Amino acid sequence: MVPLLDVRRLTKHFESKGGMWRTPTVVKAVDGVDFTVNEGEMFGLVGESGCGKSTTGRCILRLVEPTAGEVWFRGENILHYSRERMRKARREMQIVFQDPYSSLNPRMLVADIVEEPLVIHKLGSRDERRARAAELFELVGLERGHLDRYPHEFSGGQRQRIGIARALALNPSLIVADEAVSALDVSIQAQVVNLLDDLQAEFGLTYVVIAHDLSVVKHISDRVAVMYLGKVVEIADSNELYVNPRHPYTVALMSAVPVPDPRRRDRAQRNRVLLTGDVPSPIDPPSGCHLHLRCPLDLAAQRAITRPLVTAGGSFRLSRYRSSMSVPRPLSA
Repeated sequence: MVPLLDVRRLTKHFESKGGMWRTPTVVKAVDGVDFTVNEGEMFGLVGESGCGKSTTGRCILRLVEPTAGEVWFRGENILHYSRERMRKARREMQIVFQDPYSSLNPRMLVADIVEEPLVIHKLGSRDERRARAAELFELVGLERGHLDRYPHEFSGGQRQRIGIARALALNPSLIVADEAVSALDVSIQAQVVNLLDDLQAEFGLTYVVIAHDLSVVKHISDRVAVMYLGKVVEIADSNELYVNPRHPYTVALMSAVPVPDPRRRDRAQRNRVLLTGDVPSPIDPPSGCHLHLRCPLDLAAQRAITRPLVTAGGSFRLSRYRSSMSVPRPLSA
């Protein structure tokens, strides 16, 4: 089966021209990313802030032009598309932005914001576009009577629902949700996540969910890719990744998830995996495996590893390398 989205060796380098006292530099934000997304799949992309996951999502839609690589959508490399052809292709590919405050034009009525994709692609009459906006408002859990309001009259969760309605206006196949719930309260996060899940079930949507909240990704994703310093270090089914992470960075990332149960908290603290040192600069990343300078596994071979590790089953025991790391002790009373 041909995947809906096939990302190959995707690279994005940001160049700084420097100045009178600074030399030119190149920031390797995304450095050779590979993954595929099947139609109807919920694909998670996780990692710490600055790892390049949002830049990857924007490169997929060509909101940011990649430096190198390929992005195949429905069997065609969209990086070869002309500007006009790419504009037409975006009917199939939409994005929900992270910040529900800055992603909506404060000078426009929300009805005009939701109708704007239809206007750009010259679809329907004025009355048909207004009817479509009202239909989308009800679909995402908002009231038709609020169409003539401005964005500042809505809460953060409602604004994100407006952003989702705008993304659905053209009936896309693929939606990139870039940290779509990270700026919302926890209770509102659950509502928006359930909304995305319901919309996928109803319309057969395909998602690339970008997030740093591992609990959100676990709840909704079928497969998950873990990024570190511009590279994908592990890809696995969601359940497999959370039960048996294999890459040391994934193990450390999973161990940092807070445990709400007080009875399990002390055990989780004892099993906490801490990476030593600071995250290297994307201007001059380490050769080979980018984690080898901070990795608790003392493997000289890591310096030569450049390909991502893909989970294929099996377990990864923390005891193999816990002796080489500092484990925090429980606080005394």
